[in-house]
Amino acid sequence: MNDSEQLVCVIDDDVSARESIVGLALSAGLRVEAFASAQEYLAKQRDTPPACLVLDVDLPGLTGLELQALLGREHVDVPIVFVSGHSDVPMSVQALKAGALDFLTKPFDPELLLTAIGAAIGEASRPAVPVRGAASERRMQRSKPNWIRSPGIGSIAGIVGASEALDEVLAEVHTVARTDSTVLIHGETGTGKELIARAIHELSDRKGGPFVKVNCGAIPTGLLESELMGHEKGAFTGAIAQRIGRFELAHNGTLFLDEIGEIATELQPKLLRLLQEREFERVGGTRTVRTNARLIAATNRDLGAMVKVRSFREDLYYRLNVFPITLPPLRNRRQDIPELAKHFMRQLAARLNKQVRAISPAALERLQQYDWPGNIRELENVIERAMILAQGSALEVPPLHNNARAADVGAPTEDDLASVNRAHILGVLEATGWVVAGPHGAAARLGVKRSTLNYRMKKLGIPPLRGRTRAVDP
Repeated sequence: MNDSEQLVCVIDDDVSARESIVGLALSAGLRVEAFASAQEYLAKQRDTPPACLVLDVDLPGLTGLELQALLGREHVDVPIVFVSGHSDVPMSVQALKAGALDFLTKPFDPELLLTAIGAAIGEASRPAVPVRGAASERRMQRSKPNWIRSPGIGSIAGIVGASEALDEVLAEVHTVARTDSTVLIHGETGTGKELIARAIHELSDRKGGPFVKVNCGAIPTGLLESELMGHEKGAFTGAIAQRIGRFELAHNGTLFLDEIGEIATELQPKLLRLLQEREFERVGGTRTVRTNARLIAATNRDLGAMVKVRSFREDLYYRLNVFPITLPPLRNRRQDIPELAKHFMRQLAARLNKQVRAISPAALERLQQYDWPGNIRELENVIERAMILAQGSALEVPPLHNNARAADVGAPTEDDLASVNRAHILGVLEATGWVVAGPHGAAARLGVKRSTLNYRMKKLGIPPLRGRTRAVDP
């Protein structure tokens, strides 16, 4: 990760607020630059944009929203976290529709701000895609996975691949997009669940409204209810201002709840009521708030199995599972691998300044024979490593090792299962450059918490760094 991908720029004319944000970012180990106005920020020349802008709305001269619009017109793609002294729902919706990552009210919760900045750095670490078009297109291009070409908004024809399994999914997307029905997207990590959710939104009548996403697995349980429904000032320790929740911000648009299976059981009845009644109260509040947000949820877990063991409410499951869409893993659409690989090569050639124009037959055979436990994200990482190492005009790929399999037809022994599990974890660790945590780390790809993966690695005798220098999370 280069320096720009670690840099947070804070723009706020309030000295105390600016210093508070700077101190918070520094305490998290981030590089920070601070500016008292948008003009001062624009006056500083830089080759690449920072990882995140923490931007005050009410700035002298050029306001925060005006700076956002200016950066959009100049095709400068930088994740923005707005901070404001006012709980202005229309303004926050306007900012989110224009591509802002989050909108927080001063005085803000430090943990929420750090969570937003962390999400911005995760967005900025993805390879950039050339952008031409309206603000909604810029937002989609920044946030969508990199295995997507750049079609016009309203089309998903730019998805790379022509397999029958993928065609079936796209047909379902076109069908359900014309409705307001709740959608539940199933799929392994790395198969493109957020992309499908965005496609449904952009193909629907709600495309002019906001697309608001929440990663339920990345937010602590104690903060998730406030994140979803908002809270009133004084609702709990640290609630020093009113916060507008994501359901409210998604009014007349789409709310995407990723990793829905991670929602704690005590929050599930409240989510069920919201889906049924389309109304809720903010934490600590008594006024009922109504919302007209469409819900799309996604999970890599088997919610039906969770219902059986009572870790997920049956009534909530059926309320979510109105229109299920199951994304095929890459191993079930192998015919798409050559086109995907060439697509990644075209993207990476300019960024890495490489003149690689073809894939060697041996490399293509290796790609086709591998099982891809990390799916398309893993393929992208493999191609990027191969491009970095490439010396000639043809891409070579090092040997890829599939999971070990039990040789006997009968039930595997405990040693066999441990061997298979160890091989699978090693494969994912190799694919992520031995990064355990983070949105693109091995734990996320395996669908487990970092602590769980560390425990399994220790139990299976896998050294955490394998004698390597620790990699930086992408």
